[in-house]
Amino acid sequence: MAKIFITRKIPDVGIKMLEKDHTVTVSPFDRVLTKEELIEMGKGSDAVLSLLTDSINAEVMDGIGKQLKIVANYAVGYNNIDVKSATERNIIITNTPGVLTEAVAEHTIALLFAIAERIVESDEFVRQGKFVGWAPMLFLGSSIVGKTLGILGLGRIGMEVARRMHEGFDVKMIYHDKNRNEEFEKQWGIVYVDFETLIKESDFLSVHVPLLPETTHMIGEKEMKMMKKTAYLINTSRGPVVDEKALVISLKDNIIRGAALDVFEQEPVLAPGLKDLANVVLTPHIASATDETRNKMSEMAASNILSVLAGKEPINQVK
Repeated sequence: MAKIFITRKIPDVGIKMLEKDHTVTVSPFDRVLTKEELIEMGKGSDAVLSLLTDSINAEVMDGIGKQLKIVANYAVGYNNIDVKSATERNIIITNTPGVLTEAVAEHTIALLFAIAERIVESDEFVRQGKFVGWAPMLFLGSSIVGKTLGILGLGRIGMEVARRMHEGFDVKMIYHDKNRNEEFEKQWGIVYVDFETLIKESDFLSVHVPLLPETTHMIGEKEMKMMKKTAYLINTSRGPVVDEKALVISLKDNIIRGAALDVFEQEPVLAPGLKDLANVVLTPHIASATDETRNKMSEMAASNILSVLAGKEPINQVK
């Protein structure tokens, strides 16, 4: 019987899978644990089920002990884990790709419409009792039809956004990715362009790249000044891909028309002034927050742990 530590409460489906044959401890705190807490609570564990907000570095791994076999990240991303140090210690790292594709794509499209149609602004307007009747210039937004949707990063989520927008709305689609996908281009009518063209021509720029050194601040002051003044930026990937301070300035000075963000550079802290702007929609990193998706993530993380503890290769090993 192995010892498993889960750093925060997750949906029960995964916990119950692990509890059948192993001893499971779940952190009693509904918050991010400190390094010291991770070590203390995880000490002696054979497996750790971590969240993207947990920093699992060499010190934490050594503190938990040499018996640690796997860290299963409850997320697609895994930049919170020192994979190199884990490999050196023969610790397997896994993630949960694929299962949240549809949910994040849906949230991306919801944010696109929310900012274009000024849904949040007008909702607050009504709630404050300011609505006194229809007016021809009240909360004029931007139509989606006939506009250009630019997708930065044509991975699973980027492709799902493109597919759904192609099927449901009359938009022109362009994309940029380090790897061109000509088959997808032919199937869904999306056009490959270079990075600068994507920035300049998009009416809606949707970001779907992983967080890497080369993607950090990929959208910064320079890029925002290249965008159309009528353009909108949507980010459901990783916060640091967008220079948040530069974004605040761009929104204040009407360099771009609006933005919609589900992720932030220094979560949960926002760049000064961001929350005070009317032309931005902000959601608290909930793009994958559906019952179906979070249950699948819980099940996948648990399955990865069970495979490793049984001496088998996990389905979603990070290499």
